Amino acid sequence: MSAPLDWPALLRAGLLTLRLHPAEFWSLTPAELALMLGLGAGPPAMTRSRLDALLERFPDKGPPPKGSRP
Repeated sequence: MSAPLDWPALLRAGLLTLRLHPAEFWSLTPAELALMLGLGAGPPAMTRSRLDALLERFPDKGPPPKGSRP
């Protein structure tokens, strides 16, 4: 089970940061509010397939530095 929502903090963010009217705030879903606040936004997680694509696109050049692990 996930942690309970911090409604006072979310209400402050909605009313003060986003400058929503109370009716607008309460008509949002938690997912909509999170999106508006930029929560969860960011680059996708690094997966093995993304790493392989990056390695193919940007291959290492030259021999590895001395003392580095293979």
